[in-house]
Amino acid sequence: MDPLLVITNSDAGTSDQETLEQALVILREAGSVEVTGTSNPGELDGVLHRAGSRTIVVAGGDGSLHAVVQALHKRNELADATLALLPLGTGNDFARGTDIPLDIEEAARLVVKGKARPVDLILDETGSVVVNNVHVGVGAQASRKGKKWKERLGSVGVGKVNLGKAGYPIGALMSAFHPPHRRLRVEVDGEVVNDLDQPVLMVAIGNGAAIGGGTEITPDADPEDRRLDVMISRSVSPAAKLGYVARLRRGEHLERDDVLSMTGHTVSVSGEEFWVSADGELYGPERHRTWRIEPAAYRMVLPALHLTRGGG
Repeated sequence: MDPLLVITNSDAGTSDQETLEQALVILREAGSVEVTGTSNPGELDGVLHRAGSRTIVVAGGDGSLHAVVQALHKRNELADATLALLPLGTGNDFARGTDIPLDIEEAARLVVKGKARPVDLILDETGSVVVNNVHVGVGAQASRKGKKWKERLGSVGVGKVNLGKAGYPIGALMSAFHPPHRRLRVEVDGEVVNDLDQPVLMVAIGNGAAIGGGTEITPDADPEDRRLDVMISRSVSPAAKLGYVARLRRGEHLERDDVLSMTGHTVSVSGEEFWVSADGELYGPERHRTWRIEPAAYRMVLPALHLTRGGG
């Protein structure tokens, strides 16, 4: 096994540290392992500066993976990097979409025995990355509210039985009753697929399938197929909003007449102010954003039997 650099969150709780130790036992039996914790971008940059040719193992969730990929991209080192993932996050949506085991010991065995393959990345015009999924509208609103509830509930519970993990579902439930809709122009590969005269509830752009801990918002998205999956919900009447959320929870939202789905290589969103949730990281308000696919941007250790969802 190639030498490993395991990057952890210095602020992780005791329970996560205990879980990580289970994985480290397996990794250390197979070869050289260095474990280092980071708590801010400066520390992360310093760790990556001495990573060399080692496989970088991210011990965390979608946000942690996002931070490492963003830092490597900023350093112009992403194309030569090989990453692996030990899913210790709340949602672990990238792991779910690529069949990386959520069981930490199984994930560690994958790091040891798995093969690295090229995976795609989403980039916007500012150089910001999206590893898994970016969305605007009701999804970003749910993330904003969910983040507040996660912080409020995070101290309630013991270990893995922690109410903070209910943050996103609570936010989604609240947004279902009072979701914002926006007048947005959406262009896919230069073609207008939604104009300002048609308000939208949500626009999602997927490199991966799921958000919020398993909600498959762009179910056919795959980070190896060199394309973006786009979902636009026009469910803006009160009844349509509730119907959309109900179908979304069952994975049937693409069957609705007021939901559009397509694939492409670039997506532009403009119009009324909107908030953005990119791999769970929130920013805004924005008036214009363009995202594009960067095929085979880096290498990721993945299960051998992982199959593309939507074809190549």
